[in-house]
Amino acid sequence: MSKKYGLSMLVLGGLLTLPAMAQVPPGHPSPAQSREMLLPEKAPRPSELPNQGKVLSAVHANEFTYIEVVLAGSKAVEWIAVQKMEVKPGSAIRYEDGAVMKDFYSKLLKRTFASVRFVDYVSVTAAP
Repeated sequence: MSKKYGLSMLVLGGLLTLPAMAQVPPGHPSPAQSREMLLPEKAPRPSELPNQGKVLSAVHANEFTYIEVVLAGSKAVEWIAVQKMEVKPGSAIRYEDGAVMKDFYSKLLKRTFASVRFVDYVSVTAAP
């Protein structure tokens, strides 16, 4: 084997061990941004949740908990639905706006709600 060939193989071998440093195409997220987008969304702080009230009752139905809430500062009552959670009557809660469904029928509960607000986040701010 010639010295020239051996040196070429050594240089080529060294280059193959270096990590690839390709540029991210314009408009694409960086690897760090991609990772951040794939992580689960962080729950908002209670102070970021616009609605608040006191729990009158809670009903569990499969993966949802339906919570009857009397709104803070009024006597108005509304139902919210959230991914199954433990909450006791008398608890103070805060929750997001979510999506409101009128005349919602729950097959499992065999009940029609005049209105249900489906939310992702509920924060118990004070236990009963």
